[in-house]
Amino acid sequence: MAFDNRELLARMIKCEAGGEGENGMKAVATVIMNRVRIPYGEYQRVCQGDIRKVLYQKGQFDCMRSVIGGRTNPQTIWANPPEQIHYDIADWAMAGNRLYNVGYSLWYFNPFQPTCPQIFPRNGVGSFQVRIVNHCFYNPTELYAQT
Repeated sequence: MAFDNRELLARMIKCEAGGEGENGMKAVATVIMNRVRIPYGEYQRVCQGDIRKVLYQKGQFDCMRSVIGGRTNPQTIWANPPEQIHYDIADWAMAGNRLYNVGYSLWYFNPFQPTCPQIFPRNGVGSFQVRIVNHCFYNPTELYAQT
């Protein structure tokens, strides 16, 4: 049985940010929904406003990969069933809400160090917006529109 969009988003929230508290989970949900809703650039061109295409886009989320670096990934959306808080945040995000300090960020990652790089990804299409718990969040630059 295939998961519906709500279930997929709830699983992604738990897997990507389950240990980051409510704001961390809302921040990740905000980025995912920003990718769904952006009217230009790579995510609009490739994903066309489809949350499933956003979540399954190759190379975007470690939780969607069963193997990382040649090793089995134990932390996937299939191995981590969501709890009520994850469904609540998925509903919140799908209703059009966003965490205000994340803004229109399209990327996040955990740098495993105390500071966030000013540019991410490496191709310069994102500029640092905010750090929430362990993740750094990035808004699109003008270069992103050309992707």
